[in-house]
Amino acid sequence: MELAQQLLAAKRDFLVPCVYHFYQRPPVFVRGEGAYLFDSDGRRYLDCYGGVSVMNAGHSNPEILEAAIDQLRRLQHTTTIYLTAPMLDLARVIAELAPASLRRLFFCASGSEANEGALLLATLATKRAECIYLREGLHGRTKWAMSVTGLDMWRTDPNPLVTAHAVPGSRHPESLATIESLLQRGTIAALIAEPIQGNGGIVVPPDEYWPELRRLCTQYGTLLIADEIQTAWNRTGRWFATEHWNVVPDIVTVAKALGNGFPIAAYITTDEIAVHYTRPGAATFGGNLVSCRAALATLAFHERHRLGERSATLGAYLMGHLRALQQRHSIIHEVRGMGLMIGVELRDAAGTQAAALLDTLFEEMKDAGYLLGKTGPGRNVLTLMPPLVVERAELDSLVVALDRSLART
Repeated sequence: MELAQQLLAAKRDFLVPCVYHFYQRPPVFVRGEGAYLFDSDGRRYLDCYGGVSVMNAGHSNPEILEAAIDQLRRLQHTTTIYLTAPMLDLARVIAELAPASLRRLFFCASGSEANEGALLLATLATKRAECIYLREGLHGRTKWAMSVTGLDMWRTDPNPLVTAHAVPGSRHPESLATIESLLQRGTIAALIAEPIQGNGGIVVPPDEYWPELRRLCTQYGTLLIADEIQTAWNRTGRWFATEHWNVVPDIVTVAKALGNGFPIAAYITTDEIAVHYTRPGAATFGGNLVSCRAALATLAFHERHRLGERSATLGAYLMGHLRALQQRHSIIHEVRGMGLMIGVELRDAAGTQAAALLDTLFEEMKDAGYLLGKTGPGRNVLTLMPPLVVERAELDSLVVALDRSLART
């Protein structure tokens, strides 16, 4: 752990204090392979968080790395102001995968940037200035993206934009009525929401929720933005999570797993909406050649290995075993999710959020060789988003280790 202490000291000396890390005794990760990470002492960990839903095709996937390295050797960077093939090849592939009429893309480097751009496009297309967001959602770190972030932990801006209006989340009965009352003003450019709230605690909406959002936005001339930054690329068992409800948003934002570790993001929209954005809008690292080649190889790997089907099948298998644990451990309040995007909410005997107990469990599981996530407003939701290449036997071992740790809490 000497290396860990050296790195922690450097972190304290040189990074902005907001940059935090998991674990009281953090390992130093130096290598990844498939569903595993390896630390500087050679110890192996099953990665059940996937770099926060990034490594869907597995760590250091050779098929993706070879494509990126080949591009890196030939040409590393131009930018969107020059004509190159990888960005346009990727745009064509994504347009074929995206729902219905979503076929116009703007590439950028991060999810925050994609959401910022989507909100800008909505104001240009509607000539309106306001937007709606769900409480306990997370949309990014830039000014507008943070202003539509309803999760207190991540909304650190003391002066968010007053044009952003919060409404109760999808599990609250008053959510849709509150949304409609705001839409009736005729001033709302866009409603932005995650199909499944990730950092909000893996909140899966009722089946009727997204179809009703679609109906209301259409009725009042407001654009519906689906933030699929965590949910896209087969994390929930489909290319896009909104496909579960047969809903086609006006704009979809994507990032994370698209590049399988290479930084790339985009928003996707229709011809009719895209036509409103004609002034220059270049992005220095948008459509980066290496990231685009990696993304093309990533999507090809998904198709060839049917990762959507794997996610749906393995997710149902894992949730079944987790619900069996729920019968044995009263601390498990709820197991929820879609595909391999699963949340296990913990509450103590008094019914209060068990954040401290989760922290203890979190450390124990790390020491046992399993890396998990923790989300939710109360930081009491154990979050499982492993690479989609994970094997059933590896999930079995996870459940056994979790059962043992829960028995000690």
